[in-house]
Amino acid sequence: MIKQDKTVSIRTSTAIVGAVITALTVTAVILGGLLWSSTNERTARDARAADDTRARQVAIDYAVGASNINYQDVSPWLTKLKANTSPQLGTKFDATAPKLQELLVPLKWTSNGTPIDATVASEAAGIYKVNVFLTVTSTSAQTPQSAQTTVVYNVTVDKNSQWHVTDVGGMDGALPTR
Repeated sequence: MIKQDKTVSIRTSTAIVGAVITALTVTAVILGGLLWSSTNERTARDARAADDTRARQVAIDYAVGASNINYQDVSPWLTKLKANTSPQLGTKFDATAPKLQELLVPLKWTSNGTPIDATVASEAAGIYKVNVFLTVTSTSAQTPQSAQTTVVYNVTVDKNSQWHVTDVGGMDGALPTR
């Protein structure tokens, strides 16, 4: 028996078409992966931006409410001071409210805050530290003609607790110096 060599021949055009189809398939898979990745990144970025905006707005609303004071009717201010705060912070304000009132009435303190800007200073695990800048116009027994100051409220907002304010500090410049 004589062995015959069998050869398979492929036309050059068929090999080229196969290579082109393979290249197009690889390209489509790569582009699809990049598009999917880009969409996920864009979605995550948009969600972060929306959360930053929400944290800033919560902090602005709080700071404006806390800065609008009328010594002749302190109750609405105390209500705004506790609005959208965590139970723990609300309890602290309940405990300090009588002392605050004792300060405001003899001083004849009135003030009105207007937001300038708010920036998210940091975010970690849904806890936002927001700096709120206000123009506060105030009058008191010491400054009956009114004084205008720029005030910074450092407001902590917790996304995980229904966007409640959990801490407030840094009301720099709120009271005039002697």
